[in-house]
Amino acid sequence: MVSILGIDIGGSGIKAAPVDVDSGQLVAERWRIATPLPATPGAVAGAVGQIAQHFSWRGAVGCTFPAVIKYGVTMTAANVDASWIGYDAAGLFTRTLGCSVTLVNDADAAGLAEMRYGAGRDRNGTVIVLTFGTGIGSAIFVNGTLVPNTEFGHLELRGKKAEHRASDKIRKEQDLSWEKWAARVSELLVTLEDLFWPDLLIVGGGVSRKYDKFAAHLRCQTPVIPAALQNDAGIVGAALATRR
Repeated sequence: MVSILGIDIGGSGIKAAPVDVDSGQLVAERWRIATPLPATPGAVAGAVGQIAQHFSWRGAVGCTFPAVIKYGVTMTAANVDASWIGYDAAGLFTRTLGCSVTLVNDADAAGLAEMRYGAGRDRNGTVIVLTFGTGIGSAIFVNGTLVPNTEFGHLELRGKKAEHRASDKIRKEQDLSWEKWAARVSELLVTLEDLFWPDLLIVGGGVSRKYDKFAAHLRCQTPVIPAALQNDAGIVGAALATRR
């Protein structure tokens, strides 16, 4: 068994667990702490160090981050402090933990996990994974190969970014019914159909646990299924990215 610590950094929380990358299973209970506010590099690095200490971890580490990642550098700052833009985040976490850290976009990590172990396993063609949480993350795969750093949550819908209309955070803040929220999500799905003609759409993030509440209200031609790994996908995908 090869175990790698997967750390999933989000806009509101940081989750982590050691992962058996042969099976995709967590090998210890998941641990979660709140994302520091403000979510500056120093504060987040401190939280990551706290997580490694919690697991007494000394081995390989994979880490997700809600940003476009280019060669370990965070090029954007979605739902975290703007000081992350252009920051060598992989270097920061490597220095903090004293070991090499693989950094990957959070939605790309979730997609990697779903394609390897979950809802997208053995699926060819064009598969799009969407994660609904604080924002909307995305990952697109063509015959199992990831096209990294897509930002479909930033597509414009009715004059706003899609994640400012249809994220799970917006659903809660605006107290939208599942039916009304699903109508907004459907607008995004249809836009993606028009652009990419996908063969499968996978709905992930924390909202995937409640898929039965809104599935019947989704309107698009492409088959839509919930993520199998649900909210653990980022953790598992971070570990998998390290092995890859």
